Amino acid sequence: MAYSTSAPPRLINQGGLYAPAGAGGQMWFYSTADTAATVDTSGYITNGGDLGMRVGDTVIVQVTGTGVLTTHRVVTVSTTAPGAVDLGDGTTVGSATNTD
Repeated sequence: MAYSTSAPPRLINQGGLYAPAGAGGQMWFYSTADTAATVDTSGYITNGGDLGMRVGDTVIVQVTGTGVLTTHRVVTVSTTAPGAVDLGDGTTVGSATNTD
């Protein structure tokens, strides 16, 4: 499955979580059938600039088939509209596995 601009990441926190206002730090949520490795491919999110993504923002990705959650930092945003985004490698923060 490829990224679709009709189902983009959603902004879930506008505040500067880790940086001064205007310098990144927003939080986004994105749900997809694609793996985290696919999502962090350079330019996967093709319209991040138009959405308002900035370097330093955090993107929480949920893989729908597995329920795995990963977090990624926005590394670059193209200055050419619509602003393709490069996400850093993801860190797994949760899965659908329950061993108890």
